[in-house]
Amino acid sequence: MQDFIRLKHYFYQTEKTYIYWIRRYILFHNKRHPKDMGSKEIEEFLTHLAVNKNVAASTQNQAVHAVLFLYKEVLKQDLDLKVDAVFAKKSNYLTTVFTKDEVLAIIQKLSSVYQLLIKLLYGTGLRCGNNPEFRASDS
Repeated sequence: MQDFIRLKHYFYQTEKTYIYWIRRYILFHNKRHPKDMGSKEIEEFLTHLAVNKNVAASTQNQAVHAVLFLYKEVLKQDLDLKVDAVFAKKSNYLTTVFTKDEVLAIIQKLSSVYQLLIKLLYGTGLRCGNNPEFRASDS
């Protein structure tokens, strides 16, 4: 799987995410080989994510793309894409973004090295990754 992802020049984070979801898919089906499974098992897995794990629509979408990549690119299997799973509802949640003044107020409260570090992170636009391995709600 890793070789196929790298041949496509996907980002490293995408590689890690896809491998994570494929592992979850296989473990969900008691370590059955994916070539012995198909649309029915994909439906069951996606429904499980939405109903039992309450994942967000974007998280479920990641899982869909990882599994489809496995079947199309790695196993070279055409799937009957009539997946009739329960899909997670899109969230109406708006992310909280600090105003420039709020950020500056926070930075002013920090001292020396911590202030420098936060200025560097904020100034360069760095942010936390969205790695599903580190989210407690999916475990």
